[in-house]
Amino acid sequence: MSNMITIRYFAGARAASGVESEQLAVTGPMPLAEVAGVLGERHGQALERVLQASSFLIDEVSGDRGRVVPVGAVVDVLPPFAGG
Repeated sequence: MSNMITIRYFAGARAASGVESEQLAVTGPMPLAEVAGVLGERHGQALERVLQASSFLIDEVSGDRGRVVPVGAVVDVLPPFAGG
């Protein structure tokens, strides 16, 4: 089995990345902040701005940027939603 993290984008994050989801190859667990940095480099400034304001779920559990993302995890990128 390859070492991957699945990234799922929602709302503005989906628009900024241009994809609904993607796989990120990793060599082992890594901090969420590092995952976000790699994604920003991959997709550019529009996604970087969205990531700065977004919240994240790691395997459906809220996580701050210091939380470690295990290999095989699913990370949901949830930008701020309008309305409410």
